[in-house]
Amino acid sequence: MGAIPSQPMDTTLRLAQQPAADALLSRSPLAALIGMLLDQQVPMEWAFCGPYTIAQRMGADDLDAHEIAQADSEQFAALLSDKPAVHRYPASMAKRVQQLCAHLVEDYGGDASAVWADVDSGTEVLRRLRALPGFGTQKSQIFLALLGKQLGVTPDGWRQAAGPYGEEGSYRSVADVTGPESLDKVRAYKKEAKRAAKSS
Repeated sequence: MGAIPSQPMDTTLRLAQQPAADALLSRSPLAALIGMLLDQQVPMEWAFCGPYTIAQRMGADDLDAHEIAQADSEQFAALLSDKPAVHRYPASMAKRVQQLCAHLVEDYGGDASAVWADVDSGTEVLRRLRALPGFGTQKSQIFLALLGKQLGVTPDGWRQAAGPYGEEGSYRSVADVTGPESLDKVRAYKKEAKRAAKSS
């Protein structure tokens, strides 16, 4: 089955810090969601390069939620486990990626952008993101902030729904990364937050 047309994203994301991988993130809402899913317990660039690596290993220029959801689970886990691995825990993340794609097929016809397209409330977008497999509250708020800050998806109340990640001028998360300089600022913020948490 061919890829479902999805809402175009005009902004160039720079989360993978690698041109081809960033180009895929920028044109594919599904790639952006999968990158966000993978963004845990690994460096951000590694996580957001993952969708491009998956597409390449599937022999495709883009990602298709139907194709991923229907893939043989063992073969898909092996695809993510090949060196260099897509994630520190490739088998478990392969399962999560397939669960995410199955949810998108079931609820949104395989179109990832339908999660947020034409939704007029930040609270509703957050609710839909939280319903995605592998997306807890924090991950959902960060992705909502990314949509609002970089991708022009700004339903009413999106900053409030995104919590601290929606704050203007902050450098807390991937939502604030637009290049190497802002990445350094986000890393410095996280390092300080971790230090403060330890000292308390």
